[in-house]
Order: sequence, then structure tokens, then C-alpha cells
Amino acid sequence: MSDTIKPNKVATVNYTGSYLDGVVFDSSEGKEPLSFLVGKGQMISGFEQELMGAKIGEKREFTLTPDKAYGERDENAIQKMEKGQFPDDMNLEVGMIVGAQSDQGPIQFSIVDIDGEMVTVDFNHQMAGMTLRFNVEVVNVRDATSEEILHGHAHGKGGINH
Repeated sequence: MSDTIKPNKVATVNYTGSYLDGVVFDSSEGKEPLSFLVGKGQMISGFEQELMGAKIGEKREFTLTPDKAYGERDENAIQKMEKGQFPDDMNLEVGMIVGAQSDQGPIQFSIVDIDGEMVTVDFNHQMAGMTLRFNVEVVNVRDATSEEILHGHAHGKGGINH
């Protein structure tokens, strides 16, 4: 059926993501619903798996353990770097999230500690090691266009906007 979430469909959902203590970390409430191309790795794996087979109007609530979300924390992902490796005009602060280019593409890391000329950085995703809860309502499901499949992501209203 065309109104069922499966690979190469564009799913549009309203969602709220929260930690186990109930604190909301992200929500589409008050914003546009989220659209994504199913089966292309745009969403964390567990999110897509839990929505497979859902139909328009269906609501699903699920909890994702770290292995189905952002992975476990890896202590080897915490490293020390010299301050000189950062741009001179960057005002480094503990807790700051920094984006950079790597051989594998864009990466993000957080600054954990600053000790003189040494900066401790954490390459773990900010939600690594966390169990996450989602409430999702399927708003729409449609066939992806051949262009969307080729590009590996959903296009917004009016076509390509990237």
C-alpha cells in the first residue's frame, strides 16, 4: 500500500523525543513536521525500524536503547588537542559544540576541558549512551521521486532546496 512507511518512501511525521526522565530534547511541535527518505540513513536506525509499516494517521510510542540510537559512549573518542589547532579567533569554552571537516566529512565534537594550552575534546555524539523515548504521529507517506532516491534524501516543497 502506498500509505505505509517502507524503504524509498518519504515519511512525514510529527514527533517528540525525550530522555527517560521526561525532559524533551527535540520536537516538531509548533514547527513543520519532519520529512525523511526511508531507508537512506537519514534518521537513527531504531527510529526508522520502529516506524516501518506505520500508516498515515498512526501514532507510535517507542524507546530506543543506545545501540539503536546514537551508540554507546567510547572513552577512546575523548582526546587532547593543542589550543593552536583551533582558529585564533575562536573563543573556546567548556561545553561548546564545535563543527569541523575531517577526512570522513563533517564532524562535531564538544569541548570537555581547557587546561592551559591543552583542550580536551569529546568526539562522542552528545546523546551517545542514552536511551531515548519518542512519540511519533505519521502525517503523510508518499513515493519518493527518482531524484530524491538518487540524492539520498527527501526534497522540500517545490523540489530541491539544498
